[in-house]
Amino acid sequence: MNIKLFSILIFLSLIACGSQEEEYIPPEKSPDKPEEEEPLCHEKGKEIFNLINQYYSATSGGLMNESYPSRSDDPAYSYLWPYVGYVDGSAMLAKVGYDIDYPSIVDNYEKYFSVGAYDNNLGAYSSSTNGISGQGTRYYDDNAIVGLSLLEAYEITSDDKYLERAERIIPFIMGGEDDKLGGGIWWNEDQVYHPGADSDKGISSNGYPALFFLRFYNLADGYSQKAELLSISKRLYEWVRTTFYDSGNNTYANSITAEGNINHTRWTYNSGVMIQVGIELFKITGEQEYLSEAIAAAQGAYDYYVKPRNGMAISYPDHDPWFNTKLLEAYIDLAPYYDAAGGYIDSYLNFINYGYEHARTTEGFFYEDWTGEDSKRYCSLLMQASVVESYGALSLFYEEDFN
Repeated sequence: MNIKLFSILIFLSLIACGSQEEEYIPPEKSPDKPEEEEPLCHEKGKEIFNLINQYYSATSGGLMNESYPSRSDDPAYSYLWPYVGYVDGSAMLAKVGYDIDYPSIVDNYEKYFSVGAYDNNLGAYSSSTNGISGQGTRYYDDNAIVGLSLLEAYEITSDDKYLERAERIIPFIMGGEDDKLGGGIWWNEDQVYHPGADSDKGISSNGYPALFFLRFYNLADGYSQKAELLSISKRLYEWVRTTFYDSGNNTYANSITAEGNINHTRWTYNSGVMIQVGIELFKITGEQEYLSEAIAAAQGAYDYYVKPRNGMAISYPDHDPWFNTKLLEAYIDLAPYYDAAGGYIDSYLNFINYGYEHARTTEGFFYEDWTGEDSKRYCSLLMQASVVESYGALSLFYEEDFN
């Protein structure tokens, strides 16, 4: 989830990808044949999953390329963040019932694992891989989303090794917290030891650790430091609320620099993760305030982000679909407690289905912009993985049949 790293690539990505594809035109149906039934959400997700495996596979062992078509500045294998998106999309399909060798996909995380930096001996997942072990910077938000992914693998497979792998990165993530700027976890390990002009603390590096710790708290009954997990999660949640929450529109700013300057950019996933943390804290503590804050943030995010765009009456943001996927999953988590969340999810379904019909390349990949106005960075693995994850989550929410 390295927003800065990802943003650096936007310009090159647009040049490399934005002008290569014609608008996707669905094939005409023969008038002599009966009209086929609309594919189910999980079938659409599996369709994109199959395309990813066909076009993005980098090795027979399951690592992926960063882009299709590939670019001259791509790493040998995808960065960790896009691979997490691929794993999480695979998890959704596994939950639906597809036999996709999901454990092998998850096990490739170990090719991003490394031990020790800055004179510590802590294990964590690095931002890239040489195909054998982790390379590059170790990000606290990346490790938290891998941790969440490992917990999901544990729930799907009941294999204790995924819980053990999740547990071993907890010390690394906790090590990113200090009392500068009033608290919070830094964006990555380099910044903790070498803070500078590019150093910051953001919602992604605090909200996702809090969510990971709380979900680990719920699953690991024998963990000796459960009380500490709950305590730090509350602390991170309150620090984010105090530092970034805008009560005027119930949304969140993005980050704060080492010098104390707030980046007021809004992203859908920042609202999403804070909604999810609030729900988890409510479930654990029973304190109604957490749920009330989650509901307010859900309403605020929908009002702020969902609006007419590019000819669509109701559209989620026409960029960064992985971010939108995380807001969708927050709405799904909130739906048992808040009826209006069901309407938010229905709107998302209409949005992604519009993209399925109107925003795809000649191969069938989704544009980054699901309104169909601009293909943008469609070539990124992360863009396609988010489609699989979204469709899988929707299929599970609507309890679709699987045969």
